[in-house]
Amino acid sequence: METSTLYHQLADDLSSAITLGTLPPGARLPSVRRTAHSRQLSLNTVVAAYRVLEDRGLVEARPQSGYYVRSRLPSPARNAHSESGTAQGTDGAVLDLIGAALKAQQTPGYIDMALACPRGGDFYPAAKLARLMGQVLRKNPGLVSNYALPPGSERLRTQIARRGLELGMALQADNILLTHGAMEALQLALRAVCRPGDTVGIESPTYFNLLPLFASLGLKALEIPTDPQHGLSLDALEMLLNEKRLNAIIAMPNVHNPLGCTMPTENKKRLAALVNCHQVPLIEDALYAELQFGDALQPAVKAYDSDGWIIVCASYTKTLAPDFRVGWLEGGRFTEALRKLKFASSIAEPLVLCETLGAFLESGGYDHHLRALKRRYTLHIDKVRALIAEHFPDGTRATHPSGGFLIWVELPEGYDTVRLFDLAIADRITISPGPLYSPSGRYRSALRISCCQPLDERFIAALARVGELAGQCAGQ
Repeated sequence: METSTLYHQLADDLSSAITLGTLPPGARLPSVRRTAHSRQLSLNTVVAAYRVLEDRGLVEARPQSGYYVRSRLPSPARNAHSESGTAQGTDGAVLDLIGAALKAQQTPGYIDMALACPRGGDFYPAAKLARLMGQVLRKNPGLVSNYALPPGSERLRTQIARRGLELGMALQADNILLTHGAMEALQLALRAVCRPGDTVGIESPTYFNLLPLFASLGLKALEIPTDPQHGLSLDALEMLLNEKRLNAIIAMPNVHNPLGCTMPTENKKRLAALVNCHQVPLIEDALYAELQFGDALQPAVKAYDSDGWIIVCASYTKTLAPDFRVGWLEGGRFTEALRKLKFASSIAEPLVLCETLGAFLESGGYDHHLRALKRRYTLHIDKVRALIAEHFPDGTRATHPSGGFLIWVELPEGYDTVRLFDLAIADRITISPGPLYSPSGRYRSALRISCCQPLDERFIAALARVGELAGQCAGQ
């Protein structure tokens, strides 16, 4: 039998197993070597068959892991909102909905699919950090009896600059500012580049906590269409910049929240060129950038910043120690203004916490931890997408994230996820309805699901229940 016939036959056999559910979504295919041995085929023939399955969209290859069955759940179509939103204050109903969601998250006994913060000791190296903190204090017990002063831990700032190279950024430790989490970094950045009444371009959908932040600073948000696969619409952005309608921009080009997408490199280069040409500051939120799946990280937009118009910020709350609340930013041409604002607001971050994180990054432990974390989130994403495909209404779509642990789910048109939120709350389950992610309350048929907790029987039953409840929300 010809080799071409052999690999097509193998591909067809495996396709049938996938269709029948023998190989369910998320399942790992037998290794190339094992399949070659069991089928008495050459390694090249098996590789060719697996590539046919990739071309058919049935499996995906994961570096240093193997081939996995993809979920049959379709991805969202391009953003239906093709026009930029109006530059107005956030709808009061959206702020009320954010408040209701946060209140539910803090109520004991709820199953929380909304909070984008990993829960459980398995997601953090708590024991290692505790040992390192003890070592740091034994070497320098005076840390707890002295005031921390700017610019903060040189050890941590040096490690942040070193790690920036993996995202293509040439950062200088002296220009890095340590902050109280990413939220303070975003707030300081906005205060440095904007004044009350200014208009800030945001992705649509966007990170929901920006909306109360904008309200507190007296800023207007202008929604810019954001594609579930490719990110921010640069054509729409360029038009707004040409019309001089924006005072600043906030974007999450790597592992977007809530869409999970990563902007193609050519688009990042164009984005950097646009903001430098028009001299409009871009605040780049790189919170999830190190959680990109795959070995090689895609670069930050900051990597292409020619004249300092990009402020980049991130934190370690999602990957290492949420209660440390240690974040950072590098402000480009706005560095000095940011230093003054930080000193006036909270002076500096606790030195013992920053030294502990710096020691962990120095040790190489962070890289090992990230690799394990990304493998786990990859499996979680696949499992949750498969459960959505099984339990949610026909016609449901969901993103296939490039990293992180967030899935953006789009129910068929006419379904109401605010109504679904209310029904789920009654069953002691929290979700994040789509209107949370738009100052004008768009995305009524969408929701975000967080996969950063143990996917135990309780979680699986709750997700199935949400899918059941979704069926009651059509045409509301």
